[in-house]
Amino acid sequence: MEANGSMASEMGSCFRSTNLSTNLSENGRKLIVSRWFSTAFGSIGLASNLFALCVLVSSSRKMHSRARSSFLIFLCGLVVTDFLGLLVTGTIIISYHFTKFNWMVVDPACYLCNFLGLSMVFFGQCPLLLGATMAGERFFGINRPFSRSTSMSKRRAWFMVGMVWAFSFSLGLLPILGLGDYTLQYPNSWCFITLLHDAKNVTFCLIFALLGILAVGLSFLFNTVSVVTLCRVYHDRESVQRRRDSEVEMMVQLVGIMIIATVCWLPLLIFIIQTVLQEPAPGLLPRHIPRQTQEMLLIYLRMVTWNQILDPWVYILFRRAVLKRIYPSLKTRPSIGSLYPMLNTSLRRKLTQESVLQ
Repeated sequence: MEANGSMASEMGSCFRSTNLSTNLSENGRKLIVSRWFSTAFGSIGLASNLFALCVLVSSSRKMHSRARSSFLIFLCGLVVTDFLGLLVTGTIIISYHFTKFNWMVVDPACYLCNFLGLSMVFFGQCPLLLGATMAGERFFGINRPFSRSTSMSKRRAWFMVGMVWAFSFSLGLLPILGLGDYTLQYPNSWCFITLLHDAKNVTFCLIFALLGILAVGLSFLFNTVSVVTLCRVYHDRESVQRRRDSEVEMMVQLVGIMIIATVCWLPLLIFIIQTVLQEPAPGLLPRHIPRQTQEMLLIYLRMVTWNQILDPWVYILFRRAVLKRIYPSLKTRPSIGSLYPMLNTSLRRKLTQESVLQ
């Protein structure tokens, strides 16, 4: 242990004394650290996102509604993010599982580990923030449809996706700039934020976790209000014949994305907060994280991976064509004024014409 500690002090900040060696025979008995486990997850996720991206591109070419078009851009940003996240992080992690390369030899200055840690934070926060952005856009589109002259343009939608990417990238840079550390995690195949109790690591862990919880909370709030609004309008006697299946389709997809993100991410985010805020065990060595904590972190990470695998299937399965097979009474009535039948005729005609301009 002392030898490992001295080696860690001489190497980059990503090496802790307790993560320099791992009992391979113990790991071999555990499915959670199996090379085939990681390979299967990565392959299924990549194939699912690639399939969803093809479907999205095909649908966008046939789409004339600006509201639906902007929503597809957000979905496209989400799918591209999930695909690249699995591709970038999976390439490094799966390479380690098959080669068992020595991090201290391959990456003594921690450049690769910092890149992997930044990627984990970036591709982790992006889906949560994109989900909240999509929920907010639909909230204003449904509850305040006439506060803007038209629905969001393609350029503005791509700008918002870019802002989410830029913000998440800036967040991921914080440990590299000195606020916390990215360190090698059990079983030495990946790098992530460090669940230690020093001020900088605690601060960054709380920022990461609380921001994720805030994004999930905003998604829940916006989606709940939007669903309630749609239910009220659809059950209004004057509006029964004016159903907008495109709004239903978007909300079903948003609620599905929100549920998946909540189930997959909240356990990890809550675990991070609990771990960094609780008192360290007495007699714990400096920069040491208990093995049980490391194993639980890995298990929660596996749960998060399901978010990237299931997200594309929400769009694939809950498209209008599929929903019509389940609920044949859905009919296409894309007028933006259909949710508000009391509006004067000229305003509704103007907004309907603008909504199809693209």
